[in-house]
Amino acid sequence: MANELAGKRVAFLVAPEGTEQVELTEPWKAVENAGGQPELVSTQPGSVQAFNHLDKGDTFTVDKVVTEVSPGDYDALVLPGGVANPDFLRTVPNAVRFAGEFFSQQKPVAAICHAPWTLIEADVVRGRRMTSWPSLQTDLRNAGAEWVDEEVVVDTGFVTSRKPDDLPAFCGKLVEEIAEGKHRAQAKSA
Repeated sequence: MANELAGKRVAFLVAPEGTEQVELTEPWKAVENAGGQPELVSTQPGSVQAFNHLDKGDTFTVDKVVTEVSPGDYDALVLPGGVANPDFLRTVPNAVRFAGEFFSQQKPVAAICHAPWTLIEADVVRGRRMTSWPSLQTDLRNAGAEWVDEEVVVDTGFVTSRKPDDLPAFCGKLVEEIAEGKHRAQAKSA
């Protein structure tokens, strides 16, 4: 459906480098194809360097710096993976706060691969059923999440997937959850 997300603004929060390119570009296209408006948010202006696993990929222009925006400006948040990306973001208090506030505002959040590291730091995974890249399962369980090894998991507006191979299911569910809008129970852990 080309207009499922008409009028909806979706923040894609990424670090200056280290984002897994396909985990940025495929969800971005899914949001655009559904009529939504994706915006690239980072910790500094200019551009971000994406990666194809360990090799440099393309660069992408930053639309907004995280200190210039708030979750109130957006209808949803997408957190692409890549190992370095969320590892950097979880050390930036403004990025952690920005991501965490989507939960308290009951807005859809989608995180793939290593991206849940940022959400562990935001203390919003407790009591949630979710998945991730397998190496994060102990971190997520220690943070109070119920980790499962599934292609895509949806828990009250919160969408997670494990890896690039899961992108078709991940993109479909994130569009569905964003189209549904706010989820009153989304704030349960925030």
